[in-house]
Amino acid sequence: MKTFVRCGQLFTGQDDEAQKNAALVYDEAGELLYVGAEAGAPKRGKADRLIDHSGQFVMPGLIDVHTHLAYGNAKTEEDIDLYSPLEFRALRGMFFAQKVAAAGYTAICSPGDAGQVSLSIRNAINAGLFDGPRVMAAGPYITSHQGLTDWYPTWIGAPTTSIGKLVTTVAEAIEEVRWQVKNGVDCIKIAMDGIQRRPDGELIATFTQEETDIIVRETHRMGKKAVSHAVGREATLYSARAGVDLIFHGFHLDDECIAAMKKTGSMLCPTLTQPKNVIEFTQPHEPAGQKGRIEATVARYKLGCTNLKKAIKAGIPFLTGTDSGFAVTPYGEWHARELELFVDDLGFSKAAALRAATQTNARFMTHGDEIGVLETGRAADFIAWDGSPLVDIAILQDKQRLRGVYIAGKEIRVADRPYDPRRVTDFSLSNWTDLYTQARVAELRGERRRLEAAE
Repeated sequence: MKTFVRCGQLFTGQDDEAQKNAALVYDEAGELLYVGAEAGAPKRGKADRLIDHSGQFVMPGLIDVHTHLAYGNAKTEEDIDLYSPLEFRALRGMFFAQKVAAAGYTAICSPGDAGQVSLSIRNAINAGLFDGPRVMAAGPYITSHQGLTDWYPTWIGAPTTSIGKLVTTVAEAIEEVRWQVKNGVDCIKIAMDGIQRRPDGELIATFTQEETDIIVRETHRMGKKAVSHAVGREATLYSARAGVDLIFHGFHLDDECIAAMKKTGSMLCPTLTQPKNVIEFTQPHEPAGQKGRIEATVARYKLGCTNLKKAIKAGIPFLTGTDSGFAVTPYGEWHARELELFVDDLGFSKAAALRAATQTNARFMTHGDEIGVLETGRAADFIAWDGSPLVDIAILQDKQRLRGVYIAGKEIRVADRPYDPRRVTDFSLSNWTDLYTQARVAELRGERRRLEAAE
């Protein structure tokens, strides 16, 4: 039995325009047999199935290469690392992976998670136990004593439940790569940004160039891809020189970084959605909205866009990813905002943004030659929308306009089930956000009197 799909408009992921009155045909294994004009499609047999999307825009399933399934929409680092067991995080992660699929994302990369959470979700979906997106999984970030994810005091260290794995020697880093490969990861995440700065304000990379080279070389020798968190210039440069396959952020890159990326073939996922949401959504009373943090994020974002445009002009491949998994980037909500930001803030055309989230993203993904593009021989991973994102890219954020999600030809239907975040992620106890000294109380009482007088 074959399945025929009538498409009002068909965007294959390879062209700038959509074909009108097109069709897809795929077999029982979910492999595409025909992609093109409906008039030229094979003749449909009596036993064949027909799916009618003749009134919709059909395109490849979207891909997000930066979604952390273990985070649970966390508000704090402690929420990410400490307050729920790995077993619960895996169950929670499966629930949220399905929310991602329900938003039109048929594949994701989960680059850096605690334990084997993402691995377990990937394996359960691949085994057919649950419906969900295709998952490219990583283990914990590899970090050092001054790197991202080693955010607790030295007298506590890095808990075994953390999303980071602390290594103190190159030998330990190599052993961690081999450990994760044995567990079955698809990629290795390196925390390349440090927390220390030089007198000129530049971030110091977590690892030296030599250390980075060794970690990446071993990752590639084991047949896996290397990814890195690198906002700072030095971290981005070291990552590019070492041949990291995908660099996240890169806001402080310069011409030397770009030249290194072109030489080694490193790709870039700027991840604009997370900082943009921080800027626009954070409320003044929240810690993220105090002590000039928003102003600093605005400055970094503007500088980042200026620098990233240079990389675009140089031909560096750009991938879309959102850093979903934080409270400011909850699962299933803002994934497609990245495409809108590519258009509005980086100058991509709408078609180029769609290709970035499909064709280009697929180039990085495990089994990427099977997804991201609708053509014969690839998987029938596709979505159908009311309206064209080539006209309005923002419709991809309107789930009410999503008319179908298909993975390997199978329609994925996920009920929009509400949940109580206080029983899912909000486990850390925070009773006060201020220090109530006599001076502070007098100040607050003075503010209250001024407010009462104004009323």
